[in-house]
Amino acid sequence: MPQEMPIWTPEPTRFAASHLARFIATLRAHGVTLPEPTQPTAFAALHAWSIAHPEEFWAAVWRDGGVIADVAADGSAWEQAGVGLDRMAPPDPHAGPRWFAGARLNFAENLLRGDGPETAIVSWDERGPIGELSWGDLRDQVARATAGLAALGVGPGDRVAGWLPNIAESIVAMLATTALGAIWTSCSPDFGVEGIVDRFGQTGPVVLLFCDGYGYGGKVHDCTAKVLELLPRLPSVRHAVMIPYRGHGALPDDARVMPWQTMLGDGPAPPLRFLRLPFDHPIYILYSSGTTGLPKCMVHGAGGTLLQHLKEHRLHGDLHTGERLFYFTTCGWMMWNWLVSGLAVGATLVLYDGAPMPAAEPDILWRLAAESGVHCFGTSAKYLALAEKSGMTPSAGHDLAALRTVYSTGSPLAAESFDWVVREVGPVQVASISGGTDIVSCFVLGNPLTPVYRGEIQGPGLGMAVEVFDGAGKSAPLGEAGELVCTRPFPSMPVAFWHDPDGALYRAAYFGEYPGVWRHGDWITRSPRGGFTITGRSDATLNPGGVRIGTAEIYRQVEAIPEVLESLVIGQRIPGSADGDVRVVLFVRLVEGAVLDQALTERLRQRIRQGASPHHVPRVIVAVRDIPRTRSGKISELAVRDVVEGRTVANLGALANPESLEEFRGRPELNQG
Repeated sequence: MPQEMPIWTPEPTRFAASHLARFIATLRAHGVTLPEPTQPTAFAALHAWSIAHPEEFWAAVWRDGGVIADVAADGSAWEQAGVGLDRMAPPDPHAGPRWFAGARLNFAENLLRGDGPETAIVSWDERGPIGELSWGDLRDQVARATAGLAALGVGPGDRVAGWLPNIAESIVAMLATTALGAIWTSCSPDFGVEGIVDRFGQTGPVVLLFCDGYGYGGKVHDCTAKVLELLPRLPSVRHAVMIPYRGHGALPDDARVMPWQTMLGDGPAPPLRFLRLPFDHPIYILYSSGTTGLPKCMVHGAGGTLLQHLKEHRLHGDLHTGERLFYFTTCGWMMWNWLVSGLAVGATLVLYDGAPMPAAEPDILWRLAAESGVHCFGTSAKYLALAEKSGMTPSAGHDLAALRTVYSTGSPLAAESFDWVVREVGPVQVASISGGTDIVSCFVLGNPLTPVYRGEIQGPGLGMAVEVFDGAGKSAPLGEAGELVCTRPFPSMPVAFWHDPDGALYRAAYFGEYPGVWRHGDWITRSPRGGFTITGRSDATLNPGGVRIGTAEIYRQVEAIPEVLESLVIGQRIPGSADGDVRVVLFVRLVEGAVLDQALTERLRQRIRQGASPHHVPRVIVAVRDIPRTRSGKISELAVRDVVEGRTVANLGALANPESLEEFRGRPELNQG
């Protein structure tokens, strides 16, 4: 059988100039035994060293990223970098992992390094480009916002909430918040009142920032009426600040509300000062999707977030000063936090607010990439699959010469989508990445030194002791699926859960299955090459006839059928089954004009049987008009499973389209054994 060829191989000149090649060379010059960067084993050897010597590795990342901090004169910050790193546990002042305990830093200070006329932020929406901010303008606005928030009484530890679209003002507000040592938390403006209260109601913000309106799908949606309904349910909010954007601009009738410009003030910008605080001081509260109850509130620290993002942007993404980084995201998804950290590298951020494929211009994201000169383009696997289904050919209509990397996350990226990117976008690196809100970063991702093979994530993150566990809690053989786990601490573990004083919720979330080992909840396979394939969430893994299979293996086959726009698969307990066995049920959303007749049903089953296995073939296939998804765009298998099994869906507010669930309720096809 011929050996599979990579779909992308590092170009020698780029390879040699990469941050990662230089990082390895620097370590070698300081006596670390590693192969030359040009050797095929260089990345694997560096990863092994980073796991075996975490205190040395993360100190090297600190130096490589030029972290701005107060470091104790006696060097104790470096000596204490390894406290508690011999065992995995929730961060604890006495027993858990501690990182750089002698250092004090400010997150915003490390992101705001520029102060010149070069462009820091480019903003787009469905109408096209809407503005730019230079580094000098950005610092000016952050200085004003910092002074404005301080005048409103915001200080270290206070929460500031943004119910905002993905616009430059959202970044200004976050940087001002963290400059003061306060904690930033955000969600997108399409969240309803219940969804916002489920999140901000738990974390008690003292200031709420919102916009007067936002655009999506060619329509403008007003926010001013909704904020009047929201404020009485957030009693912690002392002040609300309205940013003019897409609405009518009329201030809501509430004494707590003021205009953005009033908070920024007039006249010269005040001096920009940053409060340096301990390494683990909180900067972000992020939320789980909340589809099984109230969202978990994950508190992330300044130093850990900064180090992880510096490592991922510089060493894995090879992002350089002045290059342009884009990710299609909202302020309610962790990829927004990840995107914003590109400022710490000196990159220019390209923002987009609106629908990814608006009817007026379905390929607007590719026009954005061309006209803004994007070097690294990020989106979801679902977007890439839909772009292929729609017949989109980005390189045919747009000059994408600057583009060198396409990132994908949110769900597993099918092998066919790798092919489509290389064929229709260009000979770029397809960097599928996976981690989560839990760690505000990645467990597995790309790198600039090793080839990309279709359907595979290139490898583990440096410093991340990623393994695949079988059902007995032991390392699974190569090529066999199992649980994604991490066996050693890493600095971007949450520093806490909100309202979890004894850490019980934290321990249950990650350490309940394997004591002393982080279980992430992904079902994953490691290839002999060292790459990874994620086949779905382990809590949504199917078990027909006692054979455990991942949902992504089915999606990969189904969505290659031209008539299928998207799909969702669950395991349903067989009605009337005495032993509780389950069957695979497939729901398909078809392209306009297609019909799920006997011929299409048989083609679907045949494709799954040949491309996956007989165990993957669904017993029941049903056509639906829509598929439920969370507000970050992920399909909600668990919500559908609950509806089909007759259980109450715990938190409808977590879904972007909860009305779609009605189509799954009481279907006669699902009641037959």
